[in-house]
Amino acid sequence: MKLLTIFLFLFTTSTATWLGDFNKAQTEAAAAHKLILVNFSGSDWCGPCIRLRKEILESEKFNDFATDRLVLVRADFPRQKKNQLSKEQVKLNEALADKYNPDGKFPFTLLIDEHGKVLKEWDGYPDETADQFISQIQSSANAGH
Repeated sequence: MKLLTIFLFLFTTSTATWLGDFNKAQTEAAAAHKLILVNFSGSDWCGPCIRLRKEILESEKFNDFATDRLVLVRADFPRQKKNQLSKEQVKLNEALADKYNPDGKFPFTLLIDEHGKVLKEWDGYPDETADQFISQIQSSANAGH
């Protein structure tokens, strides 16, 4: 019985989903009146990107916060052959980088409203806790609306 309870808990706990298509994210954000968090990452070569993902973006606190409040987009630029993305995903990521990250910064994270306006940006690893990161999102969201 205990195993069944654990299984049901894991199965019903929602986790934040990272999208790869900014246009879909913008449509979803507009329909739900949510903000978009875009993370430009080099998942297999950028140390600060890996640290940001593990310590903040994949933390339980951030996941709980983001699930109902944000639409998440990851634009990943892996270098290792085994981690290569589909040609379609590479095109989407490059188009997003052309618009929001023309200097090719990694990690680079943006909080964007449903209309595409940048409310806040984090250039590099934000040297803060998940709680502090969430607080910055909340204050930027309040200032932007």
